[in-house]
Amino acid sequence: MVKETGFYDTLGVKPNATAEELKKAYRKLALKYHPDKNPTEGERFKQISQAYEVLSDTRKREVYDRGGEKAIKEGGTGGGGVFTSPMDIFDMFFGGGGRMQRERKGKNMVHTLSVSLEELYNGGTRKLSLQKNIICDRCQGRGGRKGAVEVCPCCQGTGVQVQLHQIMGNVVQQVSTLCMACHGQGQRISSKDKCKGCGARKILRQNKTLEVHIDRGMKDGQKIVFHAEGDQEPGLEPGDVIIVLDQKAHPTFTRKRENLIMSMELRLVEALCGFQKPVQTLDNRTLLITSHPGELIKPGTRKCVLNEGMPLHRRPFEKGRLIIVFTVVFPVENFLPLDKLKKLEHYLPGRAEDEDSESMDDDLYFYADLEDCELPRKRHHFNGTEDADFHSGGAIQCQTS
Repeated sequence: MVKETGFYDTLGVKPNATAEELKKAYRKLALKYHPDKNPTEGERFKQISQAYEVLSDTRKREVYDRGGEKAIKEGGTGGGGVFTSPMDIFDMFFGGGGRMQRERKGKNMVHTLSVSLEELYNGGTRKLSLQKNIICDRCQGRGGRKGAVEVCPCCQGTGVQVQLHQIMGNVVQQVSTLCMACHGQGQRISSKDKCKGCGARKILRQNKTLEVHIDRGMKDGQKIVFHAEGDQEPGLEPGDVIIVLDQKAHPTFTRKRENLIMSMELRLVEALCGFQKPVQTLDNRTLLITSHPGELIKPGTRKCVLNEGMPLHRRPFEKGRLIIVFTVVFPVENFLPLDKLKKLEHYLPGRAEDEDSESMDDDLYFYADLEDCELPRKRHHFNGTEDADFHSGGAIQCQTS
């Protein structure tokens, strides 16, 4: 004979129910009344969890059968009369997996860290200061004296209040709002029992400094994760702090994967006759870029220096290429008098002569001098007719009749 059957009734089983029958009953009821599915049934879910916690433990069940719920609360099992969190029982029963378990983790904190290309090339350490919530040491996150926390009578421990609003006729709208009596906590503590350290908030604000290690070869947008360094909250696993690297623009180099790209300007004499130009690297070395006499550099030519690009992440002794894109600056107009231009022409490749130039009749040609020309940004209209000689593509068309 059992003294009382309250816990058995809560699970809907008989006092002689087997362990398998208890599991089956708890599974069905816990899924049905879980706060995620039924926000208004928080107290019912708590009762179901506590009943299963007692009846699924052989020693606790014996104590309950002899002395009822009073014997359990008085600590007849050696547990001090304190029940495990209903959510913890649910997670343990269902293996801690699935959506419910993932929601037991706090939110991640994301911070952007602006870094230079030099830092990504050489690596380094940066200190990041942030503020985070930590559980109050004084009350261990209870918010008050041990045993002083009671279920909020206004929301029955759910943290929300449900109100029914009649819209028209028999149409009723159900609205859930945050319980103002407990501020969504589902619990209430009297003023005299509140923790002096946190004022019943259960958490405190703390400054935290993280050392962010930037590895050589890391990329723009790469994430560095500090596991469980996010805000702490009672009953939740702390979230992560995620640092996202944001590369600043560099005045000389542009990064493309493992390669570095730069532009180098040459004078015409350097493009034709060779040059030597210094380039300062991201680790403060000086490269002497050399083109030998006779090696022609045309405008837009791309040359590369092997193993002088970005280090490869986690393989820092391997590097990409340094790619140099050349531009050639031509001399100003009339930089030489005509007599010297004739001498210069002697050293340059000869003009291409038309095979039929001797047979050309000058009367068939109209000679035209070149002038500087700036294309209009918009098409012009004259007397309602569009000027067809100018096109947005940038070409000038000449019509002949």
